[in-house]
Amino acid sequence: MTDPRRDRLDQPVEPGRVRLPRFDPESFGRWSESIARYMGTARFIVWMTLVIAAWFGWNTLAPAHLRFDPYTFTFLTLILSLQASYAAPLILLAQNRQTDRDRLAMEEDRRRAAMQKADTEYLTREIASLRIAMGEVATRDFLRSELARLADELDEAAHRREKRARSEWEEDRKDWDEERR
Repeated sequence: MTDPRRDRLDQPVEPGRVRLPRFDPESFGRWSESIARYMGTARFIVWMTLVIAAWFGWNTLAPAHLRFDPYTFTFLTLILSLQASYAAPLILLAQNRQTDRDRLAMEEDRRRAAMQKADTEYLTREIASLRIAMGEVATRDFLRSELARLADELDEAAHRREKRARSEWEEDRKDWDEERR
């Protein structure tokens, strides 16, 4: 069977697609992050400085027939350019992955903050309703003051009964004394 697009003269023919090797983006991302992390360390800077110093030293001090970069360090410049051309995209890829992680963490923080805000608002409403309800309920201090007042009234009533009982006793004693006489 022929392709209907090939038979049509009014449409251009699509060029053949180049198939690139497939790779796992997550593995490649982790690898790029490890390289970016290493390139951002003092160890990398020290090693790079030592390599460049050795390169300068060898190509400056060695006999002319043993120098491998005799044209004013053109090969060194090429190597450093190549390293920079690969390092920059790897560092950007690592930064993009970090940005994605930061975005996810920020979204999670926002979600948790919204939940905490909702919980706080709920608790605030509950406390307000308890305060309103407590306005209608006797508090501990109110009960204490009422009990103290009742205790005072009972003490006064007992004192009056005792006084009355004493006066009755004294009257009875007088009557008894008068009868005896």
